[in-house]
Amino acid sequence: MTKPRISYVDPATVKDPAMLAEFERCAREGTPRPESQAVRAHVPATFWSFANTWRDVFHRGVADHNIKELCRIYVSRSVLCEFCGNQRSMKAAKAGIIEDDYRDLINFESSTRYNDKQKAALAYAEAITWDLPTDDNFWARLHKHFSEPELVEIGYFIAITMGQQRWLRTLNIEHHQILAGTDGSMAPGFETEEALRHSKMATDYWAKIEPKPSSQAAE
Repeated sequence: MTKPRISYVDPATVKDPAMLAEFERCAREGTPRPESQAVRAHVPATFWSFANTWRDVFHRGVADHNIKELCRIYVSRSVLCEFCGNQRSMKAAKAGIIEDDYRDLINFESSTRYNDKQKAALAYAEAITWDLPTDDNFWARLHKHFSEPELVEIGYFIAITMGQQRWLRTLNIEHHQILAGTDGSMAPGFETEEALRHSKMATDYWAKIEPKPSSQAAE
């Protein structure tokens, strides 16, 4: 088991019933999984800030959840956050997202898997993640497909998840270390510690491929 750079708070030591219930939800439903929350739990305000934001902006909100899920994994593939990139939204899966929908995310513009609305949102994620310049054409494309409240929510979500993922990738945390034995929201091939280890050894494991933006300018 890898050693996290910041220790996990053991849920067994948590006295707050609401926090313990949230840990159990994380183990059961994931996104987030309990390990990242076990780090945030050192500061209850941080724990709840993330839990509430994730509930209200990612799982709920005004924008299509599946689009936010694709943007989340786009960020994972871009910043190489393996912890986040090996999770899948159970809500998105129930709404029709399949594993193949994640495979072309870095090259979304040339892919036939995504419709124009999804590509516009992913261009938004690309611009924010890679610090690409934007222009009037870029924003006209976004306004064609999304209302201003949706653009606020999607942009805020991309920014939140990008910052969290850039942080989490430094922490050396891994799945199946807190409340182990559950597989809620884990990607196929990562459901157990043994399966995770085997999948990461594969030559085509996604994190072994150097990411790059689909374009150098957001258009």
